[in-house]
Amino acid sequence: MYLMRIFLSGLLVLAFGLTSAPIAKSDELSINTVNLTDILEGGMLYDNWIAVLGAEKPSATHSLWPASNTKKKGGTTWRCKSCHGWDFMGKDGAYASGSYKTGIKGIRASAGGDPAAIAKILRGSDHGFTPSMIPDAALNKLALFVAKGQYSLDAYIDRASKKAKGNPAIGKVFYNTSCNRCHGDDGREMNFKTADKPEYLGTLSNGNPWETINKIRHGQPDSQMPAMGALGLQTMADILAYTQTLPRK
Repeated sequence: MYLMRIFLSGLLVLAFGLTSAPIAKSDELSINTVNLTDILEGGMLYDNWIAVLGAEKPSATHSLWPASNTKKKGGTTWRCKSCHGWDFMGKDGAYASGSYKTGIKGIRASAGGDPAAIAKILRGSDHGFTPSMIPDAALNKLALFVAKGQYSLDAYIDRASKKAKGNPAIGKVFYNTSCNRCHGDDGREMNFKTADKPEYLGTLSNGNPWETINKIRHGQPDSQMPAMGALGLQTMADILAYTQTLPRK
């Protein structure tokens, strides 16, 4: 399934050859590396390794989760993004407030680091990711993502307004040739929450654009949604810009 996601992403690049701007250096690292597939899989593990691996969901709250945050517990606290955020900035980013406020720092300082050293930290007693939870092969991809797959989301999303720094006209082309098959032309084919409090693609992309662009780049764990990371981050920002024009209700 992993390879199918990456294969589909490659087909999109070949089919359209479309880009809104020259590829930035932050994009080049991911696009030109031979480890792109591993990086994209690592980003999905960062999102929700439990769902990706079909692992047993921990019942106990992670030891590093602060007692001051009682809104989250159990398996949710073991997801990397729950502590470090969709923007990788932890307490200094979008998770400075809200239900995921923990006071835990982000992982931006690890960008460009040694994947082996990062893997060792993840295996350490603080993080507590044992081989029975995350096998070595998967852990190495997660570490590779932290080291080589991060990027500055502030280059693609205005933090104050939450608006994507993209071209919605270009994003619409990509959306209408791939995304709408599942999400629908108006982004309301899927409801991410409940019937009485629905959350559609337009709702999510405006409310949490950092999560949305990560899903575009890496795909949705435990689903058929393909990773579109081969397109480059600016094109993904274009797609995000278009989804922000879709109905929120």
